[in-house]
Amino acid sequence: MDQLSSQLQWNVVYTKPRWEKKVAQLLTRNEIINYCPLNKVHRQWSDRKKVILEPLFKSYVFVQIAPNQQLAVRQTEGVINFLYWLGRPALIKDKEIEVIKRFMNDHDNVQLRKISVSLHDKVRITNGPLMMREGNVLEIKHKTVKILLPSLGYTLVAEIEKTNVQIINGFSAYSPDVTVDQMS
Repeated sequence: MDQLSSQLQWNVVYTKPRWEKKVAQLLTRNEIINYCPLNKVHRQWSDRKKVILEPLFKSYVFVQIAPNQQLAVRQTEGVINFLYWLGRPALIKDKEIEVIKRFMNDHDNVQLRKISVSLHDKVRITNGPLMMREGNVLEIKHKTVKILLPSLGYTLVAEIEKTNVQIINGFSAYSPDVTVDQMS
């Protein structure tokens, strides 16, 4: 890994409303690495159905930059500012960007829900497109499993069969080989 790529970190920029795709295009034109996750959404009009691409995170675009590139990003038309956490631009882990990318490639009509972060059981998905991913269970209800991205304070929601989830460290009252079905 060269020195420049080791300095690159993922940040989040806040954009004008409905400018996410345009900001991503402008950043790309300026050779700034960016990611604007686009959600495939099925829309029904009176005369037709259509799949459209909507930004998953409203008014947010991820940028992978070195600290000396912040001014160039701020000067991009449509960018309001960086998203701050504890007085500094929020940093997103490479691993979390990869999880979002994989999730968006594997699922259509992804739902994004704002959450209050709290830790519960740690689980590993044992089958399906997210196989071997680990995360903290926020809620198990019917077939819905929520995957926590703590740096963002959001969850990505996908329907995964309960039988495809294995508890890594659950409540002490349960043995480690208890399945999720036995708990519900």
